[in-house]
Amino acid sequence: MELRSVFNTFFDHCVGSWSTERTYHYLTQNEVERSHTDFQVSPLTPDLKAKVLTDNEYDAAQDLSKIPGFHLSFNTVSEKGEKVSQALNLTFVVHSETSHILEGDYLRDRAYEEARPIISRFRFDGHTKELLMTTNYTQVVSIDSITLINPDIRIRRILNYLRPPAGQPLEKLGLVGFGVEQKVAP
Repeated sequence: MELRSVFNTFFDHCVGSWSTERTYHYLTQNEVERSHTDFQVSPLTPDLKAKVLTDNEYDAAQDLSKIPGFHLSFNTVSEKGEKVSQALNLTFVVHSETSHILEGDYLRDRAYEEARPIISRFRFDGHTKELLMTTNYTQVVSIDSITLINPDIRIRRILNYLRPPAGQPLEKLGLVGFGVEQKVAP
C-alpha cells in the first residue's frame, strides 16, 4: 500500500470515540498517577483547517483536501479525582517522504501544555504505524507516540523532557506516560 494511503488510513481509524487508561510517572516528584480519559475525534472541516493554519501564521495556500485535520475533545479524571477537559483542532502538513517515512508539521490551535497555537514536528512510520510528535514548549520538550495496533487499539507513550539550554541534548526526563487506548463502539 502506498505510504500516503497508509497515513490516511491511520487517521481514518483514529476517528471516533476512545477510552484510555494511562499511567504517568512524574520523575521530578517521584510520584506515579493513573488516570482515565474518554475522548472523541472527528474530521475537521476545510474552514477549520484553514483557521488552524492561520492561527499558527502558517502558509494557508495548502491544498486542504490533502491535509489530515481533526477536532479532539477529551475528559480526564485522575485517581485523585482531578478533572481536566479540553478541546482543540489540529492538522498535519507533510514536508518530506521516503519509502516508509513521512515528516512534517503538526499544528494545533491550542497546545496541551500551554494555551496557545503551536507548531510541532511529526514523523510517521508506515511500517510500524507509529506517529511520533515532538513539541517544544517553554519548559519541556514533549515526545508523544501513538502506535496503531489495529483499528480499535492504540498504544500511547509520552516522554516530557525538561527543556535543555539551546543546542544541548534532551537528557532529563520529567514525566513518562503510558496508555492503552481502545475504541468505543458507537
